[in-house]
Amino acid sequence: MSRRAFLGTTTGFAGLALTSGASFAAAKEAPELAAMVAKGDLPPLAERIGENPMVVTPADRIGSYGGMWRRGLRGSSDHNGILRCVGNNGLTRWDMDFTKVEPNVAAGWDVSDDARTFVFHLRKGMKWSDGQPFTADDVVFSIEDCVKNPELYSSVPSILTSGGKPATVTKIDDETVQFQFEEPYALFLEQLATPLGQHPTLFCKHYASQFLPKYNDKLDDMVKAEGLSSWADLFRAKNGDIEIPSRWANPEKPVLDPWVVEEPYVGGATRVIVKRNPYFWQIDTEGNQLPYLDGINFGISQDVESLMLDVISGKIDLQERHINSLANKPTLAANTEKGDYHLMELVPSSANVCSIYLNMCHKDPKMRAIFEQKDFRVAMSLAMDREEIIDLIYLGQSEPYQTGPRPSHPWYFEKLSRQFTERDLDKANALLDGIGLDKKDGSGMRLRPDGEKLFFSVDVIPTLYPDLVDVLELVKSHWAEIGVDIKVNSIERALYYSRGDANDHDAQVWPGPGGLDPMFDPRDYFAAHTQGSRYAVPWAQWYVSNGTQGEEPPESQKQRMKLYDQAKATVDLEERGRLMHQLFELTADAFETVGVCLGVNTFGVCRNNFLNTPKREPDSWTYPNPAPALPQQFFFES
Repeated sequence: MSRRAFLGTTTGFAGLALTSGASFAAAKEAPELAAMVAKGDLPPLAERIGENPMVVTPADRIGSYGGMWRRGLRGSSDHNGILRCVGNNGLTRWDMDFTKVEPNVAAGWDVSDDARTFVFHLRKGMKWSDGQPFTADDVVFSIEDCVKNPELYSSVPSILTSGGKPATVTKIDDETVQFQFEEPYALFLEQLATPLGQHPTLFCKHYASQFLPKYNDKLDDMVKAEGLSSWADLFRAKNGDIEIPSRWANPEKPVLDPWVVEEPYVGGATRVIVKRNPYFWQIDTEGNQLPYLDGINFGISQDVESLMLDVISGKIDLQERHINSLANKPTLAANTEKGDYHLMELVPSSANVCSIYLNMCHKDPKMRAIFEQKDFRVAMSLAMDREEIIDLIYLGQSEPYQTGPRPSHPWYFEKLSRQFTERDLDKANALLDGIGLDKKDGSGMRLRPDGEKLFFSVDVIPTLYPDLVDVLELVKSHWAEIGVDIKVNSIERALYYSRGDANDHDAQVWPGPGGLDPMFDPRDYFAAHTQGSRYAVPWAQWYVSNGTQGEEPPESQKQRMKLYDQAKATVDLEERGRLMHQLFELTADAFETVGVCLGVNTFGVCRNNFLNTPKREPDSWTYPNPAPALPQQFFFES
């Protein structure tokens, strides 16, 4: 077993853990909690935060206590809007740059050289929000008793599996827990930092066990009393899950979060209120217990227009969710003085606003023979006027781009990202002529070698990505200049997926992923994803089925699949990056995906007196902003 992270050590916000009695003597807390301690209604702070609290270095300065953060939700199913602010307390977490994981609930960990065994060291003396100890028993319970229970989960979440089998979780002692995997799983630490990696710390054993038959032989009576049909329904109602509203509907449920539910997220609610957790396990560098804020007031709006009015009138303190479309930016920028706020920059995780996937495994062999030629794809790329697209649709807020990690990422690979982005109609025409598409009809449109007109459809989902419809209309005009005619095929989402899954499409578009999280979604680097790698779905089927389904891909694809599998099993980040650069080189040479422009930075709003808040942050579900900025250290300047 090799040491990969040391107890209490992180980079970025967190510093060294406090262990001396003198340090705890200097620890301070919110006035309301100090008053409760004085009355004997709450244990002293040192007993509440444990012997090894996480120490947070504030982004700007040491904060002051008090105030409610006002933020908006949209409707009755915006539960992930709460998760992104409150509930991101897994064993690990992302650093602010979204490049590596740091200690969180786990103070440190050991990883075996073969990346099959992960031993996590928990924080001694850490407590749930009701004051009961958080130990390895809770982690084992969450996975072995809950997540692996087939009546609660039809299958174990993929984040907790390797080689098709779930991890085995065992207690070593109260502060040490082990995860054992069937196959190497070097990405496990990163996966735990994502929202879907929170299961190990989600269910509190001393509370949640009462809703499992294994621990309660009178559970049927509880189910009937609640008017529910099964114990599984009761468990969900009382404990929720990572991504369901009931996670925020039960104030009695113990949590590890900075704030606990006071006014729940239930049907008919007009707001959700969360209040300070007296047992929260983080302090600042001067020993002040976090959070600084008393709580968060999530107002519930039914539409974006109402939320926008709240922002402009100064009723929102920090918000990016739901309002960060480019169409809203001029209005919000014009009202910064009126609303007493400023704009913060959001960097999307996407590499490209629009990846165009020409179906290289087309069922029509004549269309396949055209799409599978690299010179055809290069010609299509060279024919696009990306500057026009950027100026007209994205307000000049982007730059020509193909795919690959974003320029700010340590793995940025220029050839993959920038090749064939300069418009060159002469070269595009020459390439098409050179592959046998040199004949045209009376209207100037090119003919296929069999004499039929070269024409194909590009599927797009207008309700999901309306900007991509506008992109394709411009691309259609650009490609017409070199004699290639297309149809912009606007269809609803279910049809888009069914066409793609059945390999019935000519071409499809989707925002290109992997800009900030290249290991999590490599669909544009090789055929990795049966619902994402739309240029070669049968190749992806071959990959995910270990060769038992789909169609065997060409050698370049197989080399990339092997390199990615090696990278996934590599703990050392430098070596992992070296493997991925080999993969990127092969991807660039093959040039299967045609990109348009770099994923466009968007924005959020932040009140001018709200401090320790990010000026610039990644924007991604796998990096559930603003949580990695540690909202528990946000505060209001008095």
